[in-house]
Amino acid sequence: MRTDKSRKGQTPQGANVRATNAPPANHAPFDLNTFLAKVGAGRSIVDYRKNRVVFAQGDKADAVFYLRKGKVKLTVVSNQGKEAVVAILGEGEFFGEGCLVAQPLRIATATTLTPCAIMRLEKPAMVRVLHTEPTFSERFITHLLARNIRVEEDLVDQLFNSAEKRLARVLLLLANFGKEGKPEVVIPKISQETLAEMIGTTRSRVSFFMNKFRKLGFIYYNDGLEVHSSLLNIILHD
Repeated sequence: MRTDKSRKGQTPQGANVRATNAPPANHAPFDLNTFLAKVGAGRSIVDYRKNRVVFAQGDKADAVFYLRKGKVKLTVVSNQGKEAVVAILGEGEFFGEGCLVAQPLRIATATTLTPCAIMRLEKPAMVRVLHTEPTFSERFITHLLARNIRVEEDLVDQLFNSAEKRLARVLLLLANFGKEGKPEVVIPKISQETLAEMIGTTRSRVSFFMNKFRKLGFIYYNDGLEVHSSLLNIILHD
């Protein structure tokens, strides 16, 4: 007698079963852009004016931040009181991710360089979405790899390039040359003190090089700082 394996509770041989991993019918598929644009459980969005502190060195590290709009600088102050700019972040970047690897306190200060819209993702919410949403995990891992490459390039830049080339590279990075998407060309005004801290030189040297770049037509001052791709000539020239 032939057994009917299609009865309720049993699976016919050779059937392609997908129900186990399929989301419930009332569960909307995960949308990365929507997730990073709207508030929700463990997520909030704050608008900051220019020169506002998002978090300070020594603060409790309990959340990851996502920069929806604007630019943020990360600075570190040594025990001797010397300050250094370690990164300038732009739209679409995460920061403060050290809390995910048991970093109890912030090791840097995050300050807005322009008006910003920033999403705060509480640590439990961040961990949860990393575990449950592959699309978000892929996006975050891409960010971490890009940040790691940038740190390595910054180190090589500091070790082998002159202050003039380091300044040219920073200006091009701020204008998004070499990144996906259209370069900004005009970047928000950044003080020469900040640029000096980023490349490890004095303000007077930065002023000298900026005047040189302007006379050569590589940069132009208007409402902001206009950076031309011809500035690459400084980096490529030996």
